[in-house]
This record gives sequence, structure tokens and C-alpha cells, in this order.
Amino acid sequence: MDSLVQATLRHGLIPPVVPEFPGITVGGSFAGTAGESSSFKHGFFDKTVTSAEVVLPDGTLTTISETQDAELFKKMPSTMGTLGVTTAVEIQLMEAKRFVLSTYHPVSSMQEATDMIEKETANTELDFLDGIMFSPTSGAVIKGRLADEVPPGCHVQRFSRPWDPWYYVHVRDEISDTAVTPVTEAVPIAEYFLRWDRGGFWVGRSAFKYFYMPFTRLTRWFLDDFLHTRMLYKALHASKNVISYVVQDCALPYKTAAEFIKYTDKNLHIYPLWLCPLPKQDSRETFHPHDYTTTAQGDEMKGMLNIGLWGFGPRKHEDYLKANRALEEKLTSLGGKKWLYSQTYYTASEFWSLYPTEWYQRLRKKYNATHLPDVWQKVRVDVEKEMSYLSGWKGRIKGIWPVAGVYGILKAIYSGEWRIPYRVKIADMDVNRQLGQESKKDL
Repeated sequence: MDSLVQATLRHGLIPPVVPEFPGITVGGSFAGTAGESSSFKHGFFDKTVTSAEVVLPDGTLTTISETQDAELFKKMPSTMGTLGVTTAVEIQLMEAKRFVLSTYHPVSSMQEATDMIEKETANTELDFLDGIMFSPTSGAVIKGRLADEVPPGCHVQRFSRPWDPWYYVHVRDEISDTAVTPVTEAVPIAEYFLRWDRGGFWVGRSAFKYFYMPFTRLTRWFLDDFLHTRMLYKALHASKNVISYVVQDCALPYKTAAEFIKYTDKNLHIYPLWLCPLPKQDSRETFHPHDYTTTAQGDEMKGMLNIGLWGFGPRKHEDYLKANRALEEKLTSLGGKKWLYSQTYYTASEFWSLYPTEWYQRLRKKYNATHLPDVWQKVRVDVEKEMSYLSGWKGRIKGIWPVAGVYGILKAIYSGEWRIPYRVKIADMDVNRQLGQESKKDL
């Protein structure tokens, strides 16, 4: 995504939807489910794709679009590469602006946040909309508008430099439990798109907790090269701490979102939480999160609210598995669905009961894809493999603090991930220079 943003901004253009991490790929965004704070307006990333070059399971290279293999073009997003491999896409672009005027509205409950977000999804003047809940009684709904000029009294706020604040920390500091007045500031466009990179939302703070390190502006500055998303996720997966870390994005109908948060607050108590409004889907035949209500007039499409739930779960693996399984049951009972990059513990029968399969199996046969793993096989967590790992000598050694954390960091360093964040900064410099935001001397 950093390469895409850099390339388009050189021409004064931007993609309508930019998933939040620099290392998220264009192909993965088309084949999976990818959205951000502009998705309530423009849809998931795949809705911005006008055609795609695909290698089919029999080796055929073809181009799909609304006029060529239209059904595959419409259905392939969200199927996780199980109908073919995407090798190139053509996407829509829109005119870039220099800034996003970002306004932080304090809220005092999940219900207040839910009501405000649902209402603002109909606001055609907004370009971006999301929210953060820092606790059951404190949060912010964040509204964004594209602009070329900074209004009087509004300052420019950056997030990409080592001494800049992490985005969520800054938003938290801009509001308080007693704040009632929204705060507006201008965020440079490239910095807004990748605002979550430093710290990986708030997942990076887990490293401070794991190593019992002070979480201060000084320590964040000193360790900045190790606290970008590419580095963080490489280290997390290599350390196998991911086995005890809850990584769930859950989409719910607005009417049940607050009840879901009551459940997670009681049983997991993970904060902050990311709130992102999702677009209506035009068909049930998708693995994208979708909400249909059957009425006398037929199926009514509705938008959903995504809740990002990321943090340490129960340390005992059996309890951790039970917590995730219970979370899935609660989500289903409230009419919700996961993003399938999330940890998925459904059995095959449970998974396929949540999605209509006739269209998918028909396309698998039509395009000779039945020898490939299906979506459930690709996204499910292999519990048996996890248990075997934990009972083996590697798992037992990594269970000794702080072996897993140190090993993860060393693996990430060895992979070269720690060098890549500079690419984001270089891209930002090019963007600023192209749009005339800052002089070369300032940069």
C-alpha cells in the first residue's frame, strides 16, 4: 500500500480505499476482505478494481472484468485465492487533496459511538469515518474530510516521524472523560492513510507489556525502527506469541454491536477497540461480512460495524481456545460475521453453515479449482498443530520468558523487516514535495 500511495500521489491522485498498513498487498486486498475508514462510502477495496489479471487453477492467464468473465470478477473477491491467483489489477483513482481534516468527537459509551457512526454513514460530506473505544466509558468517533488548505486555528499533525506521537495515543490525549468539544486538525494525506503503521494500531504496546518496559514517548522514539507493522507482525508470528494473542475483526449489525462489546468487556477486557463502518453488500454470495434482513418485500441490505479486537487472551492455551470459541458463538448469535484474516476456529460444518456454498462450489468446478484448498481450509486455525507445537521442545523453550519475544525480534531483524519503515518515510517526502506541502529544505 505504501508503494501504491506513493505512485498515485505523484500524479495528484489517490485510491478511494487504502487499507491501513504499508505492507498490505494489492493482490491480497482484492482476493480477501480489505477496507478502511473510507469504505462506508466507497466499499471494500475490491469495489475500486475495474479489472484483474488472474492465473486460473489450470494455468490459464486471463483478464476478468464486468464485461469479461463477469461472474468470476464479481465473486473472486473474498475467496482468498481459492479460485485463482491475482497478478495485476486496474483500479479507480480519485483526485488527491493535501490534507485530511480529522475531527475527534468524544463519546462516553459504546452505544453513543454506535449511534453516531451509524448516523454519519449517511453524511455525504464525509470522506472518512471510524472510531476508537479506549474503555467502556471513553472513546472517540473520528470524522475526516479531504482538503487542500488548513483552516484558521487548525494545526498540522504528523504521525510518521520517530518523534511524532502514535496515532491512537494522540487521539486519546486529545479527548478526556470530561471533554465535550470536538478537536479538529489537519493530517497530511499520506500520513493519514498510513497513520496506524507506527505501533500497528496499539498492538505494538503489547511488546512493552511483554518485556516490562516503560511505555513513554522517549522509549517509543528510541525503538521506533522496531515498532512499525512489518516488523511487529513478523516478530509476533515468529515468536509464536500469536498462539495466545487474540486477533479478531468482527462485523456486527449496529443494533447488536453494543451488546457484543459488553460481552468482550466482561470476558476478555481488551482495549482499545477499533470501530469501522462497513458498506452494504449487494449479494449474500460473498465471504465479505454482510447483514441481510428478510422482510415481506424481500431481503434488505444493511451496513455493519467492524470491531477490531486485538490483545493478549488467557495465557493457558485451553482457556484461550475456549475464549475464542465462545467469542465465535456469541458473534453468530448476534448476527455477526468475521473478517476471515482473523483467527478462525469454526469446524467445517459450522463454517459452511454461515455462508451459502452453492455459488462457490459451482465456480470451483467451473474453473477447475477443486484440487486447491477451499476457503475454510485456508483460514482455519489448525488446533492440533498448535497443541503439538506447544507440547514439543521448541514450544516448551519458547514458553520460558522472554525467549519467545527475543526470538521473534531476532527473526524480524534477520528478515530485514526493520529497514523497510524508511520506505514509508521516503514515500511521504515524495508526496509532500509533489503536492507542495513542504519545501525540500524542511524535508
